[in-house]
Amino acid sequence: MGVQRVLLALLSFSSTFIGSTTGVESCKGTFILEGPWFAKVNLVATSDPPNAHYVMSSNFDNFPKGPEYKQMLDILGDGIFNSDLDLWKNQRIAAQGFMRHHLFHQFLLRTSRDKVEMGLMSIIDHATKHGLVINLKDIFQRFTFDSVCILVTGYDPSSLSLELPQVFFSKSVHDSEQGIFYRHVRPRSFTKLQKWLNIGQEGKYKKALKVVDDVLAKYIYETKRRRLFNVDEVKNLVYLHEVLCEALRLYPPVPFNHKKPVKPDILSSGHPVHPKTKILFIVYSMGRIESIWGEDCYEFKPERWINERGEIKHEPSYKFLSFGAGPRICLGKETSFIQMKPVASALIYNYRIHVMEETPVVSIVSAVLHTENGLMTRISKRWE
Repeated sequence: MGVQRVLLALLSFSSTFIGSTTGVESCKGTFILEGPWFAKVNLVATSDPPNAHYVMSSNFDNFPKGPEYKQMLDILGDGIFNSDLDLWKNQRIAAQGFMRHHLFHQFLLRTSRDKVEMGLMSIIDHATKHGLVINLKDIFQRFTFDSVCILVTGYDPSSLSLELPQVFFSKSVHDSEQGIFYRHVRPRSFTKLQKWLNIGQEGKYKKALKVVDDVLAKYIYETKRRRLFNVDEVKNLVYLHEVLCEALRLYPPVPFNHKKPVKPDILSSGHPVHPKTKILFIVYSMGRIESIWGEDCYEFKPERWINERGEIKHEPSYKFLSFGAGPRICLGKETSFIQMKPVASALIYNYRIHVMEETPVVSIVSAVLHTENGLMTRISKRWE
């Protein structure tokens, strides 16, 4: 029953991934799923840390992204997330040098701080003054959208303003994320038919891709000069760092990932795999399994990330898989914390946030973890 529960959870729109977690745990972290020949379903699904370490680190060369990954995520082109071998290595070396440079960190923190002060807090203050219910999910997505556009193109689209203008780009990104998810769980013949007929998820994906291309081209054209700033202000927020790690453990931005071996192999769990086998890492479940995180695995407990000296406790990347592991571990891990800390500290220090019970927080199936109903909140000032 565990395998069926996981499969239903992955395919169900209303699923919160809890079904997949229960199913994976009942199978001791790993199970095999084979479908009829015409569906080409040959899957090993796992939330087992030793398997993650074996595939993503110790035997990395036998598990590249492969051509199928590029077909499913064609929106990313030949970039670092899709490429393999020398193309990937060269891009990673270049990106690593850029993202580790102190001037980049200064620019990133300054951009985030400016956007918090002039965008985020203006909207929050307006909501508290007038007693408005606001969708924090939408607000945070606008913050991320503006920040990424400034970072990548140098242009600020100012979607995080009091007017909350409609952002077609964000909807297009959301549509593309859902399209990517269904490419993971549907036969390729089905998605090719949808693409040829320009219908369903593939039809929406095609339209979304055009919007993304058009918007990015416009922003690049309207590029402005970047600015720099000091990174030291957020280095000492140790407990906040642990809070963010705990949130990422329970709610990983990318709830699943997959690999395929180049040649036959045997996973650490003893499961044999071959070049036609897809290894699906259920990252969402990995953060909620008792044998990995203990009896309190479902509890939000930032203290689990603090060692005896009051410092940040390191967990192996193949156990805390929110940023991937091995040679392909996310280059943006540190920069993501640099961006999140100014947002979280400004909101927590200045405001009280009450989540509206009328709109429950429910996960939605997508290549990126989202909430189906947004995050509706009522906010008041903390110091009045």
